[in-house]
Amino acid sequence: MKITGISGSPNVGGNNERIIEQALGIVEQKGYETDKILLSGLSVLPCTDCGTCRTAKECPIDDDMTDIYEKLETSDAFIISSPVFFGSLSAQLKALFDRTILLRRNGFLLKGKVGGAIAVGGSRNGGQEFTIQAIHSWMHIHGMLVVGDKAHFGGIAVKPVESDDVGLKTVRDTVNMICETLERLK
Repeated sequence: MKITGISGSPNVGGNNERIIEQALGIVEQKGYETDKILLSGLSVLPCTDCGTCRTAKECPIDDDMTDIYEKLETSDAFIISSPVFFGSLSAQLKALFDRTILLRRNGFLLKGKVGGAIAVGGSRNGGQEFTIQAIHSWMHIHGMLVVGDKAHFGGIAVKPVESDDVGLKTVRDTVNMICETLERLK
């Protein structure tokens, strides 16, 4: 089974990429195959609602989504992290989410996959829960199985993430819950 980590941050090597690396390290220790999508190094343009994906399993926008579609389709679960930008998720992650309408319109190709969310903010109450709620909404729209951190919504961290022991525990708990849920589904 494969778990893919997605960093929705535009910042190379930033808090979200580091937290995805830590999360995937836990997953690998449990014996799962991993993959990652780091939006900081990719070009994902916004959806234009051109309608092409209503009749064909293709998007006419020429960017990195072609490779991302394959990674999404071949994954069993996702760990998605976003920085908090003005109280919600990053524009880069929102563009990716919007472009996955192609997968929904062509047979709900993410349905039944497991997902968990992580948000990194500038303070403990910096909008992380709203950001996680936006990620969860995307997952629900696709018919995914959404998990939290055993007590709340998911991983809620404060930057710099390495010094946030409380936040890192919620990230570990979210990752463990994703793995436990996959085990139950075997």
